Amino acid sequence: MQKLLSVAIPCFNSEDYVEKAIKSLLPGEGQVEIIVVDDGSTDGTAEIASEYKNKYPDTVRVITKENGGHGDAVMAATKAAGGLYFRVLDSDDWLDGAALTQLLKILEEMRDPEKAADLVISNYVYEKVSEGRSHPINYRKTIPSGRLFGWDEVGKWSLGSYILMHAATYRTEIVHKSEMQLPKHTFYVDHLYVCRLMMHVKKMYYLDADLYHYFIGRADQSVNEKVMLSRIDQQLRVNRLMLYELDADSVEDRGKREYLYYYTEIVTLATVSFLLRRNTKEDEKVMEDFLDEIEEKRPVYYAWIMGRPFYRHMMGPIRRLPHWFGYPLYRICYIIARRIFGFN
Repeated sequence: MQKLLSVAIPCFNSEDYVEKAIKSLLPGEGQVEIIVVDDGSTDGTAEIASEYKNKYPDTVRVITKENGGHGDAVMAATKAAGGLYFRVLDSDDWLDGAALTQLLKILEEMRDPEKAADLVISNYVYEKVSEGRSHPINYRKTIPSGRLFGWDEVGKWSLGSYILMHAATYRTEIVHKSEMQLPKHTFYVDHLYVCRLMMHVKKMYYLDADLYHYFIGRADQSVNEKVMLSRIDQQLRVNRLMLYELDADSVEDRGKREYLYYYTEIVTLATVSFLLRRNTKEDEKVMEDFLDEIEEKRPVYYAWIMGRPFYRHMMGPIRRLPHWFGYPLYRICYIIARRIFGFN
């Protein structure tokens, strides 16, 4: 019988933590297909993956490939996935065993096409291990839980609680039919992953359980602020792909269109924030030019985002305020938001 869930674990030099990721999926043995993608690692990642493949041959698969980056590793896993549903688990993160059991019970019911969701949403938790604190993200105020629902039942998205990759379990048929392509050697493509598949989603289900634990704290982590500041060119690339390759303006479902707007807003906010955090005149000029570019190429979206109230969005006021006041104010608001929501 077809397994319920395929889980991709993209790995690059992950020997220090990939074992924990694999072990967190073993409570689903027999129902879960674990696809470890070794993306050209030069450490012991491949050996650890092979050990688990030998120990759990009906559960663990290993794909070894030359380095192509996170998105390319995810693409390799999507092509190999045979489960009814598909999700991604980064190699330094883990899933909660009890929540995974709940998810598999729901997916079992979804073998019936009449009960199947295109997307199953669950909660995730920012784990700042070095600081000894966690910050859970849930969707209780925005979407109904425990049943199928459509975009017409989606409420207003709360600030900071958007459907990131960590929250998304997609029906594998949608992943395959989407013909999604993610760019090689590019960080932050998880945003593209979520939105490109979201374009095909009609029916959803919300499991109100803290399934995904998102580790934050490694100095070399892609979401570490210093690392993100050094990779602003890749942030801009992903941002532009979201803005100009996703035809969100033409989406008929208002709820879906607004979600895609909200998600693009998050990424654009991050881009603007990092350019301002670098605190140079050159980066300020890049930021202003980027916003001018959006106004020219995506006028509908630009009008929407600039019309947002101050407490929801800073980019409208920042363009109307004098730079000597608006830029420092934006930097302060970013630091406060990072503290509240626990990102990077």
